[in-house]
Amino acid sequence: MNGQKRDQPTPLDAAVVTLVDPARRPMAGTIPQDEYDLDTPWHSHDMHQLQYAFSGMVAVEDEQGNYILPRTLAAWIPAGVVHRTKIHLVRSASVLFHPSMIPDAGDCVRIIHVSPLMREMVMGAMRWPLTAPLDKTGLAYFNAFATLCAEWIHEEAPLRLPTLREPRLEAAAAFTRQNLGACDVQQVCKAAGVSERTLRRRFRAAIGMSWEDYRRRARLLKAAALLNDGRLSIGSIAAEVGFESQSAFARAFKDLTGSSPREYRPS
Repeated sequence: MNGQKRDQPTPLDAAVVTLVDPARRPMAGTIPQDEYDLDTPWHSHDMHQLQYAFSGMVAVEDEQGNYILPRTLAAWIPAGVVHRTKIHLVRSASVLFHPSMIPDAGDCVRIIHVSPLMREMVMGAMRWPLTAPLDKTGLAYFNAFATLCAEWIHEEAPLRLPTLREPRLEAAAAFTRQNLGACDVQQVCKAAGVSERTLRRRFRAAIGMSWEDYRRRARLLKAAALLNDGRLSIGSIAAEVGFESQSAFARAFKDLTGSSPREYRPS
């Protein structure tokens, strides 16, 4: 690192976490996470992981971006993908599969839509913890689950906020995230020390979206976290993240998540 000391762990420091001794674990199983209250360090697993929140929200980050995982969606984390996760006292679970069960698993985190069938299969899978052997019924169950996952993981929800590597672009992105309620492109350019033309060109080249699209995505992901928190009204949240009206916010939120803000908010 050019002789500089790294004070914070990075993806380069990631360890492989096996969860259960590979010599005695089954081909698939589940880990309930209802009591977890942690921010994990960068790590990877040697099994594919389907992370699902029955309530609340989980946050996942990989080298390509940050993802939110509301209860209506699931995170697919292929074996070997370096990531870190924030789970704070939500009712959640992970379903783990041996890599051979889903060969075409991808190479990054994906947020995927949860159908009623997937939700029921996650709930049913809790019968077989990863710490116990699989009986014949369990093996048949997880084989069917894996076959369906191979289809489900290609129905990705656009809930990733891309990571920007170039210092000036990251400065622009950070200013945007910190000022969602009231920031325009001129303010962002001034904060990052770049021209508007340069910002627009480099943003699209780096992450495939315009700065306006990035700001809109950041606003909606922040809104999702505030809705999950439950303390502010929907109108207050819309204003907090920079929407001019509650109706415009509701339309944009449903377009992104598939749920209205009222449907998304915990009951």
